[in-house]
Amino acid sequence: MNDRPDPGPGTQPPDFDAAFRDKLRDLLLWRRDVRRFLATPLPDGLLEGLLAQAALAPSVGNSQPWRFVVVEDTARRKAVRDDFEAANQNALAGYSGERAQTYAGLKLAGLDKAPVQLAVFADRATERGHGLGQNTMPEMLPYSVVAAVNTLWLAARAAGVGVGWVSILHPGRVSQILDVPKDWHLVAYLCLGLPEEEHLEPELVRAGWQDRADVSEFILRR
Repeated sequence: MNDRPDPGPGTQPPDFDAAFRDKLRDLLLWRRDVRRFLATPLPDGLLEGLLAQAALAPSVGNSQPWRFVVVEDTARRKAVRDDFEAANQNALAGYSGERAQTYAGLKLAGLDKAPVQLAVFADRATERGHGLGQNTMPEMLPYSVVAAVNTLWLAARAAGVGVGWVSILHPGRVSQILDVPKDWHLVAYLCLGLPEEEHLEPELVRAGWQDRADVSEFILRR
């Protein structure tokens, strides 16, 4: 017996059965932050399809503030790579002892081989959404873009494409390199491509940097 209310003609949702839910859980388990890519180009049209799915993400006031910049120019890519190197050296200087050695051994970016580099910005000047939900929480604009990034990540994983989020960058410098409007705020710099290898366990866990905690540690009841 189906206890769902009848949503009316033409609006019946799909039946997300147990088999689908198991697959969805597998998708979440196998979503990885990929740093090691094959240089193989993605098939024509695949990136555009993934971006279309990313744009299905929820956004405050339906503002759709995400702006995607596909970084193809060799000089701009090199400038981003140079900024990563500078930021990475600064980050390394903040660690000492064994933690510094572990950090130095981590592969923290796939900038050298990933066939696709994608910068994702939040347009803080967008008129879409008419400001709904932003007066008390203006950070909802970049939060909405993060939702789009996660949607893209899962869609890519389902298509066999790896995604790596490069956060060791200076946002202002990246905005300069890519010559974007001043009201665009960098949220994510992503590498996309076919993974060189597959692992269920996150790379930072395998490297001994940080284990996953049990979710019970993050739940409070009031």
